[in-house]
Amino acid sequence: MTIVAGVDFGTLSVRVSIVDSDRGLIQSAVADYPLHRKESDLDHATQSHDDQMRALALATAEALRKADVPGRQVAALAIDTTGSSVIPVDRTMQPLGEYYLWCDHRAKREAAEITEAARRAGLEAIHWCGGMYSAEWGFSKLLHWLRHNPGLRDRLGSAFENCDMVAATLCGITDPRMVKRSACAMGHKWLWNASLGGLPSDDFLTGVDPLLAGIRGKLLGDYVTSDHLAGHLSPKWAELLGLKAGIPIPVGAFDAHWDAIGAGAGIDDMVNVIGTSTCIIGITTSPNLVPGVCGVVPGSVHPSHVGIEAGLSAVGDIFSAIARRAGTDVQTLSRGLEDYRAGRSGLLHLPWDNGDRTVLVNPELRGVTFGWHLMSSARDDLMAAIEGTAFHTRVILDRMADHGVVIRRVINAGGISQKNDVLNQVYADILGRPVLVPETSVVGMGAAIFAFLAAGTFRTLDEAQARIAPSHRIFLPRASEKSVYDEIYGLFRRLYFAFGSAQGTDFGDVLPTLIRLKEAVATTDGGEGGQASALTQTKESQNLSLHSSPRGT
Repeated sequence: MTIVAGVDFGTLSVRVSIVDSDRGLIQSAVADYPLHRKESDLDHATQSHDDQMRALALATAEALRKADVPGRQVAALAIDTTGSSVIPVDRTMQPLGEYYLWCDHRAKREAAEITEAARRAGLEAIHWCGGMYSAEWGFSKLLHWLRHNPGLRDRLGSAFENCDMVAATLCGITDPRMVKRSACAMGHKWLWNASLGGLPSDDFLTGVDPLLAGIRGKLLGDYVTSDHLAGHLSPKWAELLGLKAGIPIPVGAFDAHWDAIGAGAGIDDMVNVIGTSTCIIGITTSPNLVPGVCGVVPGSVHPSHVGIEAGLSAVGDIFSAIARRAGTDVQTLSRGLEDYRAGRSGLLHLPWDNGDRTVLVNPELRGVTFGWHLMSSARDDLMAAIEGTAFHTRVILDRMADHGVVIRRVINAGGISQKNDVLNQVYADILGRPVLVPETSVVGMGAAIFAFLAAGTFRTLDEAQARIAPSHRIFLPRASEKSVYDEIYGLFRRLYFAFGSAQGTDFGDVLPTLIRLKEAVATTDGGEGGQASALTQTKESQNLSLHSSPRGT
């Protein structure tokens, strides 16, 4: 018997799970932290490293108390986080600002410049992340920080992904050059590719902007998969967490990638980790480069195989926004959705309320709903949003299949799939294939599996999955519903590319123009309604009844 702690940092909270190698999950606890937004800049989303670490200490203490497990019995600790969530630090690992959280989209201009430079230079690495660089990713955010913090540039020692920063902090590492970096994080979000010599060259980076001169050197170090150790728990943090000093901490990864492992994913499986957004995570035996797909990285999910990532920039957040506008909550608004049939709402929703992560990789989009009439209800709107996210997922899976990716099984994981059988059935009907749903939550279970590997409890990841991952419920497509959804999907695809493509369509400029005009007015007025106040978003400030662990990757 071995006991470990699996830690999952989500968008608004951290969950610590105490897991036994024989009994499985014993107990878990959650502690919240705020997400900082601004009414004057809707793309702004940051978080404090100190807030996260305080929450980790609280959640660990509560999880140990609930589990009735002495901290000295915990044999290893593993951490996953959101991403790309980027923090600049000085030469002693002290933060120079807050995390640019995964959902921070301020770096749209920087992303476009990196994409243009990569195409101009023929940078091969850009093809490994779908041919376009994203505002959600590392170099975009770091360049945005450099441009907007001139007084801090000289103090910059490095920049880290959230998972690497937390692990380094717990290990007591104070030299950026000594930090082990996650191949998952750096491969999917920083153009790092071992087969191409690692990071892009200095010449390429300075060609994007001279401010990136020397940055490559500040990001060098060991880039490794999660079957390697980041280090061992320092005495300081052992005392703060109530654990034993010296226990191993493996190199971390993104939450969705480890959730896929916790959900029991194997070769040729595709996992939809559905929360505030959706990350689509697959495991393949060989790299298939797919235009518009976030990344293909050897070892990013399973250390011995190739990981592929895609996703939707908002899912649960869309549902919450619909309920908020209706003056209710998602759980209440969902009552009666089980009676809906395909096409009943009369609505078709393009789920771009937070932009498009995959296939268009276009943050200059906003949600569109077609088919409104005077009797349309908020419940109709919610159903159309559920269907819209499923249609978008089908676009992504079709794109993968068209480029040689084999999809053996589809697994719906994440908080929403655990609590919303209507969504799972709609996904099965629209995707036209069985959808598997874990019997229990997998949040933190992937982290626990890697903690067991670090502790030496299991010889292989596959052995650990067989012991720890839950069994599945299966939702089968219904022929009558699938035939209707197939017809609607044809409409969805036409509208998706007509309104979402920046060039070559009659409507591609509509949503970017609306965004530009709104931003111009916000700049003139100082924010929404003339107010430029900051917003602090916590789990209490929004209803999360259908998604227990907000996340994104």
